[in-house]
Amino acid sequence: MLLGKQTWEFKNRPVILATGITGGPFEADGPLRSDFDHLFDDGWLEEKSFEKAQQRLMEEAVKIALKKSPIEKEQVNFFISGDLINQITPTTFSAKALAMPYLGLFSACATSTEGLALSAALLDGGFADFIVSGSSSHHAAAEKQFRYPNDYGSQKPPTSQWTVTGAGCAVLSKQGNGPTVTSATIGKVVDMGITDPFNMGGAMAPAAVETIQTHFKERNVDETYYDLIITGDLGKIGRNTSFDLLKQQGIQLEDKQYVDCGMTIYGPDQPVQAGASGTACSAIVMYGHFLKRMMQGEFKRMLLVATGSLHSPLSVQQKDSIPAIAHAVSIEME
Repeated sequence: MLLGKQTWEFKNRPVILATGITGGPFEADGPLRSDFDHLFDDGWLEEKSFEKAQQRLMEEAVKIALKKSPIEKEQVNFFISGDLINQITPTTFSAKALAMPYLGLFSACATSTEGLALSAALLDGGFADFIVSGSSSHHAAAEKQFRYPNDYGSQKPPTSQWTVTGAGCAVLSKQGNGPTVTSATIGKVVDMGITDPFNMGGAMAPAAVETIQTHFKERNVDETYYDLIITGDLGKIGRNTSFDLLKQQGIQLEDKQYVDCGMTIYGPDQPVQAGASGTACSAIVMYGHFLKRMMQGEFKRMLLVATGSLHSPLSVQQKDSIPAIAHAVSIEME
């Protein structure tokens, strides 16, 4: 059901049956270690390239999620996923290995919620029975493509963020037991003219604010409806900027109610500058950490607002500004 122009309400409330979370050695040193299903002790994952390592992270996450679910791989109608690397090749090669019907997505670090929203819409509309959706990223692969290979030892400014190595996915169904996906708001591209690729949090903050405002308006709720509003990977700069912008728009959130995945996955002693980023960041923290807490009864309603910086190495080289987007998905538990 369409609410307003950008928001879907899912009358049949698709269910998250199971999740799979994988990560690398740096993630194993963080505070969410116990929320991963499998942690690799080497960033190469015994593969020949970092891109192939990222592919394996996704494959293992999907296999784990299916093993934890009540269904078999052959029952999955669609695998909906994406990543940051050129032409989303790690995800595509994962889809080949998994042998599932595949819809590849690119929404940068907002891919996790784009996939979750589209999966819920297909299930709610009767176009699928079971869907696997998620996203992955790899720190070394992203550094090589967007900045400099780690071996260069290049210095980064305080506004920069650390790309997460890992993958997170969920098995979704038309019915069953578990947290339900109740609505989604598809964001617009917002570009405030920022050109610094090391300040993605600042570039993405206005997109998060625009999507949250739209979601509240079109779903006819306010900030008191949700126990938690979780941004994807704004980091310290973007989180604080968006928090202030929301206040200016009359949305008065409590500090502990508004949290960011990019500020959650790593600890204070890990050298990540402004926080974490990457297509895996929101997927891991949502499906691993916050969903676990929801199922333990800590809260009943959360709104995940994953944010994506839609630049490319080419657009940065051509001195273009950085367009950004945010998609919001609400997850609720009876």
